[in-house]
Amino acid sequence: MDTGCPRLPDTVLFEIFLYLDHADVLSVGLVCQQWRAVARDEFLWKELFYRYYRVSRDVPRHPGAVSWYDEFQRLYDTIPCVEVQALKEHNDQVLHLSFSHSGCLFASCSKDCTVKIWSNELDISLQHSSNMRPYNWSYTQFSQFNSDDSLLLVSGVFVGPHNSSSGEIAVISMENFTLLSRVRNKPYDVFGCWLNETNLISGNLHRIGRITSCSVLWLNNAFQGIESENVNVVKRLFKIQNLNASTIRTVMVADCSRYDSPDLLLDYEEQLAASSSCPVFDLGSDSEEEEAKPKLPLEPAVQELPDAGGVPAEHGLQQLFDDIMEGRMRPAMTETELETKVAELFVRNRTKPPEPNLLPTDSNSKTKYLIFTTGCLTYSPHQIGIKRILPHQMTTAGPVLGEERRSDEFFDSLDHVIDIHGHIIGMGLSPDHRYLYVNSRAWPRDCVISDPMQPPPIAEEIDLHVFDLKTMKEVKRALRAHRAYTPNEECFFIFLDVSRDFVASGAEDRHGYIWDRHYNICLAKLQHDNVVNSVAFSPVEQELLLTASDDTTIKVWRSPRAVRIRQARRPRPRKLLFSWLMNQKS
Repeated sequence: MDTGCPRLPDTVLFEIFLYLDHADVLSVGLVCQQWRAVARDEFLWKELFYRYYRVSRDVPRHPGAVSWYDEFQRLYDTIPCVEVQALKEHNDQVLHLSFSHSGCLFASCSKDCTVKIWSNELDISLQHSSNMRPYNWSYTQFSQFNSDDSLLLVSGVFVGPHNSSSGEIAVISMENFTLLSRVRNKPYDVFGCWLNETNLISGNLHRIGRITSCSVLWLNNAFQGIESENVNVVKRLFKIQNLNASTIRTVMVADCSRYDSPDLLLDYEEQLAASSSCPVFDLGSDSEEEEAKPKLPLEPAVQELPDAGGVPAEHGLQQLFDDIMEGRMRPAMTETELETKVAELFVRNRTKPPEPNLLPTDSNSKTKYLIFTTGCLTYSPHQIGIKRILPHQMTTAGPVLGEERRSDEFFDSLDHVIDIHGHIIGMGLSPDHRYLYVNSRAWPRDCVISDPMQPPPIAEEIDLHVFDLKTMKEVKRALRAHRAYTPNEECFFIFLDVSRDFVASGAEDRHGYIWDRHYNICLAKLQHDNVVNSVAFSPVEQELLLTASDDTTIKVWRSPRAVRIRQARRPRPRKLLFSWLMNQKS
């Protein structure tokens, strides 16, 4: 047998020879002879690629690919779809996974109320476990390493007085696994996130009415128990009004500094322009082709009310009360509608205007975006809010309540809002922070929400949307394959993760899923025995993927290529080899 033949599955060989109509090819030697001819036929590989992976023919080849044969080999050989290890140290549902930036460690959170730190070596092993029950936690739900991997943020559900539940964030030192500080976090599904090496963002919620509230986002120093009492360890970042029972949840930070040098451009026309002309590209360019397309305006963060003939908001509020008292309000408003109307009128003249020019123009900009889920129609998260964080806001220095505000700037407005028209159940950033991936379960197309406490039914099929954070527009069509079955009122977060070339997500159908970011195709389904809650790619090796499930296990998946390399590296059992040689001699 010719050992120089490439290692591809029999189904691929079958497809190739079916295409060539070589049904009379029987001998191995002749097969390999034909195979060498095939391997040099670029046109054949292109045709086979489109057929085998069912990719639309208007999709160009990956910009980093040398040939169609290499692309075929990449999508077969580098997908982390081979299970190599199952970690069973948790004794309850595993909810979240996160890698350190170096890829040497990862953390797992679970309903068993522990956060476990694992060492990512040839065989993954448990390095440390912290039990959070002594701090009145119900369970741990999220973790994130800071930028230099010296600290770990752990978010969990905290049980307060009278069994009330809120959230809390703990900061753990990676040097000796000691607990450095604890920060209250409300609601608990804000999760929390790092803004920089030593400062993290948490949330708080203040009720104003039955369905109206105010979310306050705080910047916290990780070393609150160590810093001098003369130095601020907290500072208020933003104060945002919530309507119709909505709240701010799931905060994350995107760094704008790499928007002009992304790992992978998802717009095919821009890929072509970038590869054929200048290496620096601008998705917001004013080219003739771009001008010819209708431009969508940025959606206002605060939903503006119809203009009442230039009447100031406070006059409009007084007019509303007069109309109610004198019976001129027809039809009669429900208590919920009245509260929403009053809140909208109040916020019109009590909100700081959004920052001008949200889109970054300087490729070296130190600006960051605070990204979170929110809403305006009902309590289920159905919008993505984006608020720019300026350099002077990235430290706890200065007044605890932030910059001085005028009376007409009681609330902060959002700089941009993305409407999803469905229940958002997951978000993740690409490694370059250029693209935001969003898991959502769609509402019926023409649904009308009359009661904010009764959101519309949601689809079982999960849509994975992709948004370009440089242009604030959706790119590509939504990815599909995964499903969820939990009804709206019980819906929970399913964490996704993005690597340079792939995106992965959990699902309630007992599988994890992997898609190719460029071709928009599903490449693999990863089996579990229960709901898959979280997935995580190694940041330094995208051929390594972890999945966490309600079946209490963490599974480790590697690509076929990585498995072959690992097997070649393993030391051979010399004793067995010696025994075999002795048996052969005898």
